[in-house]
Amino acid sequence: MRSSKFCQAILAGVVVGALPLAASAQDAGVFPARPLRMIVPVAPGGGLDTTARSIAQKMTQAWGQQVIVDNRTGASGVLAFDIAIKAAPDGYTLLMMSADHVINSAPETKRLYDIAGNLTGVSQATALSYIVYSHPSTPAASVKELIAHGRNHPGKLNFGTPGTGSLQHLGWEMVMQMTGAKFTHVPYKGGAPAIVATVAGEMQFGFITLTSARPHMQAARIRLLAVTSAKRMAALPDLPTVAETGVPGFELNQYYGAVIAARVPQPIVRKLSAAMAEAVKAPDVVKRFEADGWSLVGSTPEQFNALIREDLAKWRKVMKDIGLALN
Repeated sequence: MRSSKFCQAILAGVVVGALPLAASAQDAGVFPARPLRMIVPVAPGGGLDTTARSIAQKMTQAWGQQVIVDNRTGASGVLAFDIAIKAAPDGYTLLMMSADHVINSAPETKRLYDIAGNLTGVSQATALSYIVYSHPSTPAASVKELIAHGRNHPGKLNFGTPGTGSLQHLGWEMVMQMTGAKFTHVPYKGGAPAIVATVAGEMQFGFITLTSARPHMQAARIRLLAVTSAKRMAALPDLPTVAETGVPGFELNQYYGAVIAARVPQPIVRKLSAAMAEAVKAPDVVKRFEADGWSLVGSTPEQFNALIREDLAKWRKVMKDIGLALN
C-alpha cells in the first residue's frame, strides 16, 4: 500500500513538472491571440524605426493581429530595454535593437543593460555595411594609403563619428589596433554633423552609409574608398572591401533585429522568429531595403544569439584595450 502511494506521488510530480512544457506548446499553438507590442528605442523616422514598421506591417497582415510599434526613446535605450526585460514572458512584447545597443551592454562593469543575461534573440532582420569615405583633399586614395599615412604620420588625420562609443568609433579603433595606424577621433552629436564636417573638409575621413553618401557622390564632394562588409556591396560592385585593401579580416556591419524577455517559452520565440524571417524576405521589403545597401537576413534565434555573444566579446576587448568606459 505504501509502495502504491509512493508511485502515485512520483507520477503526480512528473505530471505537475510537465505542465509548464504542455502549457508552452499550447500557448504557441494559439499565439498570437491578441495584438503585439514592438518597442523601438529610437525616435520615429530613422533606420531602426523604418525596419520595425516594415516588419510589423507584414506580421500584422500574416497573423491578422496588429503589431503596434511603440517608440520609447531616452537614456541610450535604457527605458526601452527595461520595459522589454520586465514584460510578461508571454511573447507579446518584442524589442527591436541595433548593433549599437550591443555595445551599450559590452562593458564588464556599469553596463546600461544586460542583453545576453536578460533577453534572448528572436531574429536578425537586416545587415548594413558602411562605406569608408574621405574628403577629396585627403592624401590617401585607398584604404591601404590611408593606413600607411596613419603609420607614418600618427594622429595627423581626423575621423568624425556620431559619438564616443558608437559603432563607427569602435570600428576605427579596431582598424588602428589591427594595423598600427594612429588617427584622431572627433565625436559629434550624431552621424549627420560628422558627415557635414567631412564634406566641408574639417574631417578627413569616416564611415558613411550608402543612403547618406548618394547626395555627395555625383557632386564629387566625397571619395569612396571601400566597404566594411566581408563581401562587396551589390549596389557598388566595383568598390573593394576593407579586408581586400589593407586590413585582412576586418568586417564591420550595422544590423537590426528583435530580442525578447529570456523567460518567453521557446515555441513562441520560434514562431515569432519564423514570422520575422518571412516578413523581411517579402519581395517589396527586399526591393526597398536592398536599394539602400541593406541585406535582408531573417536568422534563427540561435544564429542571432551567437552574433550578439560574438559582438559582446569583440567590443568588450576593444573597449578594454583603449580604456573606454561608457557612462
